Amino acid sequence: MSRPSLEVADIFRGHGPAWRRANAGHVSLGQLKVMSAIENCRTAALGGHVARCEDCAYTTIAYNSCRNRHCPKCQAAAAKQWLADREADLLPVPYYHVVFTLPAAIADIAYQNKAVIYDLLFKASAETLTTIAADPKHLGARVGITSVLHTWGSAMTHHPHVHMIVPGGGISLDGERWVACRPGFFLPVRVLSRLFRRLFLEKLFAVHKAGQLAFFGNHAALADPQAFAAYLSPLRRTEWVVYAKRPFGGPKAVLAYLSRYTHRVAIANSRLIAFDHANVTFRWKDYRAEDRDRQKVMTVTTAEFIRRFLIHVLPQGFHRIRHYGLLASGTRADNIARARELLAASKPEGPPTEAAADPIKPDCPCCGGRMIIIEVFERGATPRYRPTGPTNVIRLDTS
Repeated sequence: MSRPSLEVADIFRGHGPAWRRANAGHVSLGQLKVMSAIENCRTAALGGHVARCEDCAYTTIAYNSCRNRHCPKCQAAAAKQWLADREADLLPVPYYHVVFTLPAAIADIAYQNKAVIYDLLFKASAETLTTIAADPKHLGARVGITSVLHTWGSAMTHHPHVHMIVPGGGISLDGERWVACRPGFFLPVRVLSRLFRRLFLEKLFAVHKAGQLAFFGNHAALADPQAFAAYLSPLRRTEWVVYAKRPFGGPKAVLAYLSRYTHRVAIANSRLIAFDHANVTFRWKDYRAEDRDRQKVMTVTTAEFIRRFLIHVLPQGFHRIRHYGLLASGTRADNIARARELLAASKPEGPPTEAAADPIKPDCPCCGGRMIIIEVFERGATPRYRPTGPTNVIRLDTS
């Protein structure tokens, strides 16, 4: 795949130093590390190796990648490996996509309390889905959930929500049969929305009472319990956004769909259009518009672009992909085996799918011969050998 004409790394390298000086004291260490990783990704700063074709002597340099989870260039290989690992968990049933979104007023609180509020979003949404699914009035079964956190809208504004991929059914509460949902219908979204609202607000008040929230600037007054309760009061009467999309076409379609969500970052390089140091122009989708009018172009100052990108840097160690119910890590294998037994379906066998393929292709681009490594160079070093053709900057995973 050819390199995009413009990358986030280009913007960071061109304007990052000035932006960091202008915002000194207001940028977290985690954000600084992300900027540094993206700027150095696949450059000599991270080292790499030189490979040469055994047949035609074509020589190329491959620089190491940063492997940072916020880097737009480092997600493809990670997504492929993750999807290959998850393929064994797929069941021969329809799958549904359910999205839980936080109201804007709570998103503002989340901006200053990312780890706490994002964790509540995961827990409240998973508890909502498993509770309603277990209710005999709806499904009466234990379901499995893969939940992925996104914190952005298409314009890179702060918009926390979770995407859930859920099999269309589950194991009965007595463990004796598979309970399928109605064709084309998983669970009632209004029921999900109202329980999600109640559970999230209960958990939010609990962490506030425990002193786990911090408030700054315009929200400083919310540290007071009465002010906090008054701020949240209107949210008890509004409808919270929960929606379910139509089922997928089959397990392979689920994998393809998941690959669009699991390792996505705030903006892909392919959406960038122009950068002139003063401004950045990019494509975005306006979901409030009709389908044919959704694709739009936005121009923001370079400083604003960098700010928007960095507000989506997750707290260190925070897991943005989580599994619940039948897919919870400790019992996943046993639950999947039991589900297959109840569905009378065997675990898929055969060679790994394309999703598991190694993203590094060792064949020579000139003659198809075998490429061998003739030199490995350390971070910041200059390789002794020079390429004989256009340098191919490919991903090299290093521990």
